[in-house]
Amino acid sequence: MEGEIHNFIVVWTIVLASLCYSHTIAKFIPKGKSRFVAIFPIVCLFLILPLYLTSINLGCTTSFFIAWLATFKILLFVFGKGPLSSTPSLPLSTFIPLACLPIKFQKYSTSDNVETTKKATNSTFNLVTKIALLATLIRVYNYKDNLHPKIILFCYCLHIYFMLEIILIMVSATVRRVSRVELEPPFDEPYLASSLQDFWGKRWNLMVTNILRPTVYDPIHSMVANRISRKWAPLPAVIATFFVSGLMHELIFYYNGRLKPNGEVMMFFLIHGVALSVEIIIKKIFNGKFLVPRIISGPLALSFIIFTSFWLFFPPFLRGNTELKACTEFIAFLEFIRYGKLISPTNITCPLL
Repeated sequence: MEGEIHNFIVVWTIVLASLCYSHTIAKFIPKGKSRFVAIFPIVCLFLILPLYLTSINLGCTTSFFIAWLATFKILLFVFGKGPLSSTPSLPLSTFIPLACLPIKFQKYSTSDNVETTKKATNSTFNLVTKIALLATLIRVYNYKDNLHPKIILFCYCLHIYFMLEIILIMVSATVRRVSRVELEPPFDEPYLASSLQDFWGKRWNLMVTNILRPTVYDPIHSMVANRISRKWAPLPAVIATFFVSGLMHELIFYYNGRLKPNGEVMMFFLIHGVALSVEIIIKKIFNGKFLVPRIISGPLALSFIIFTSFWLFFPPFLRGNTELKACTEFIAFLEFIRYGKLISPTNITCPLL
């Protein structure tokens, strides 16, 4: 565990140095091909660095922040677009966290102090609640031999959701304390989604949605809008966005398990891209004249998501024993909070075993 923490520190030191270089080089090289040539090695480096981390919590979070968020934002920055591009240029103290963390600017005023305090309180309560629920879920694994495999897979769905919330809330709280920025909410009650479009576009993993929109969806939409009817231009943009999302998820899965991708995760996202496109077509054809009641469309959308997850998303996830690693690391974290000392995950018995 100590070696992993050392690697984690080294990786993020390199990331900070790389971002300082990118910020400085932009002052001397204009946007476009020349800047792309100068910064492209940084993009390659960000794709390699996660390979030096093996833990789920540190490695998965780092690979997501560096290989996905930072890489996409840097590519936008190369061409003078995205959140890193600004006139005048962003100060380094803002450029670095904005590049590798899912943050948005938050301008504070006297009237905002009460609201900010309320958000911090809600965030703390949410963190404690999610940790308690995850701890309870891990206890349920003690009875996995008596539970149907589909119930176990459903528990894994909740496990992923809780872990993502816990990690991102902790990052949010840290950034909120050391800087005057507010992190984007990672989720917006995805279990209340009324459709696939509502789930993927407005509720699930909003950080990914907000980075894929300017890097993939908007360029493809603008490109095809001149060739086909603007009414149907969103369709190829949606398919392309889900294709890139599937590609990046395959990469993140490889970082976590070091297993050769077999295309199941890609197929999962392509199926959802096609399904979402069909949903958009139906909505445009009826043009609001016929609406499926939310009480019906919501459960149908969630059932489709859960079914396809069991079929395509979780098999490669489980082949890498990701759930076992996450379980032991979480227990080690709880032991660290309780006793104040690091315990190697190899010395911990996970309830999943």
